[in-house]
Amino acid sequence: MATNQHKAGFVNIVGNPNVGKSTLSNILVGERLSIITSKAQTTRHRIMGIVNTDDYQIVFSDTPGVLTPKFKLQQSMLEYSTGALVDADVLLYVTDVVESPTKNQAFLDKVAREKVPIILVINKIDLLSGQDELVKIVEQWRALLPQAEIYPTSAKENFNVDQIKKRIVELLPVSPPYFGKDALTDRSARFFVTEIVREKILLTYDKEVPYATQVIVEKFTESDTEIHIMAVIYVERDTQKGIIIGKGGKKLKHVGMEARKDLEKFFDKHVYLQLYVKVESDWRNQEKKLKAFGYIE
Repeated sequence: MATNQHKAGFVNIVGNPNVGKSTLSNILVGERLSIITSKAQTTRHRIMGIVNTDDYQIVFSDTPGVLTPKFKLQQSMLEYSTGALVDADVLLYVTDVVESPTKNQAFLDKVAREKVPIILVINKIDLLSGQDELVKIVEQWRALLPQAEIYPTSAKENFNVDQIKKRIVELLPVSPPYFGKDALTDRSARFFVTEIVREKILLTYDKEVPYATQVIVEKFTESDTEIHIMAVIYVERDTQKGIIIGKGGKKLKHVGMEARKDLEKFFDKHVYLQLYVKVESDWRNQEKKLKAFGYIE
């Protein structure tokens, strides 16, 4: 491809919670940038993952699942998702074979009005028992988003993902790169520390407790061979603090051990991780705290 035909663009991934957006995003980027759990509302930020070749640069954005906000935090998450409709060169709308096609109709109506190319990914087709079920689901979505190109997919099984990526490259506009060719993401190392620790919290605790937590890195010291990290887990109530720590500190120790394993894989260095727990009452509704935690600019 000639130099002046270099392609670059923003591909924004949107959809409802728990349909597999982060799994798909990580496969497309080729790196584990977004945390993945079976719980809804795992992604809180808009996370960019950048794919570079000599001929193109794709800037993928994984966004929080669309939901009706109950807290100011969730309002901020929704703004990340709706904002992703504005600056996309290609829109990747992810659904699955389980959810109702008309869930969050208001957001879907906004997607239907978009003029940019839309790729509709119907994820989790490995859960279907036959082709007839898939045909029915495809027809439902074709009626709702007639301008979209539909790709039945299983991100978990890595089925049809390469075809999606190939089509994205075809749809990219001719443009110079937006970021340096060695860039992987727009996020800092500290950000990925908070996300990895938060993932382990989501996997370790039940009910409302993991959603009431926020992780902040207070110390990050790096050398050629090792990294020293001190991070604080914020919760909203004293009872939650007790649950996070666990009897004899066992639960917190487990979170730290699991997080350290993934951090060492992520950074390819020895990691020393210290975790503390603090109470910040009702932080999800405090604008000042949401700004301090990076949810509001």
